[in-house]
Amino acid sequence: MELAELMTQRPLPGAGLLLTVTGRCPLHCAHCSTAATMASGEPDAARLRSFVGSFTAEEHPAVLMMTGGEPLLRPGLVTELAASARAAGTRTALLTGAFFVGPAARAERPGAHAVPERIWRAVTSVDHFSVSMDAFHERETGRAPVLALLAQVLDAGVATSVHLVGSGPDDPYLADATADIRRTFGARVPMLVNSLRRVGRAASWAAADTAAPDPERALPCAMAAWPVVAADGAVLACCNQDVVDRRPAPAHLALGHIGANGWPEISARVRRSPVLRMIRTVGPANLRHRYGAADPAAHAAQADPAAQPAPARGYCDGCRALADQPRVLAAAAAAGAGPAGALLDRYAADGQAAAGAVALVRRHGCAPYADLVAPRGAAR
Repeated sequence: MELAELMTQRPLPGAGLLLTVTGRCPLHCAHCSTAATMASGEPDAARLRSFVGSFTAEEHPAVLMMTGGEPLLRPGLVTELAASARAAGTRTALLTGAFFVGPAARAERPGAHAVPERIWRAVTSVDHFSVSMDAFHERETGRAPVLALLAQVLDAGVATSVHLVGSGPDDPYLADATADIRRTFGARVPMLVNSLRRVGRAASWAAADTAAPDPERALPCAMAAWPVVAADGAVLACCNQDVVDRRPAPAHLALGHIGANGWPEISARVRRSPVLRMIRTVGPANLRHRYGAADPAAHAAQADPAAQPAPARGYCDGCRALADQPRVLAAAAAAGAGPAGALLDRYAADGQAAAGAVALVRRHGCAPYADLVAPRGAAR
């Protein structure tokens, strides 16, 4: 399963599941979106097995993406989950920081094989293997060991990719790293390139995204299509780290818990929620623009401008803020209900999937590098 194929599934409701295998990580990257440490929480292994075990031949996600924290801290569990998912017809992907090839990890096992056997079994159990690479990871793992790992995985017949993060389109690190990967592997290792977000450890120092979306324009949210299992077992309809980490989560983005709900129930909720349908169809800014006048806060602002709520700082902030606008949520629920709402949702999802992986990354990732997600000759 190549990266472009995986990304093309991203806008389709319930086509994938993002699964936090653990919130823990032995690395100390200054930009970590989850602020992971070895003391962070992680889902109960038995509950993860049970949840993935609820996939059936008739009802399963097309893709299971295992992430963290660092999922390869639990390599045996990764191998088990991959096998269980495959038995139901689900293909699997894994995103790692490759801590096990860094100098510190190698020093603990001098003379040993580059990749511990249990980790190697997990790596080769999935259909797609991705490594996070950026200036922060490189300080702890180095670049050469990661490139050597990718070559080894490719030789084992597993599709690979690199998830790169930089400060923005003009970051010289991105230019250098992408060129190095392309020199080493040609088009065999596609890349998903993103700009640093102001979340996790980077919340206090990364540049804020102050771009406000045009409220009159429909901007579908593909990120509300795949359920996300958080480190505490909660299942959310959003991969934004502020939603994944904060409790209580906004009610319109909460889908359940792996201790109480199986995949068929979670899948039905994400696909049939009228509010999520409208978020995926027109986006939160358009919903606020369309229905905000019905909210009591808008009437209060007409009488007293000082009562106007603070404007949302951006697209995702505006979506979380819908939790405080019950009239907007009610109007969205009415608009997205029934066969008409389902048809709108499917139309928006199919349109984004048909546009391809490059178009999706151009919008949600670092636009100048979007073509790298689907190297020339691959499905785009």
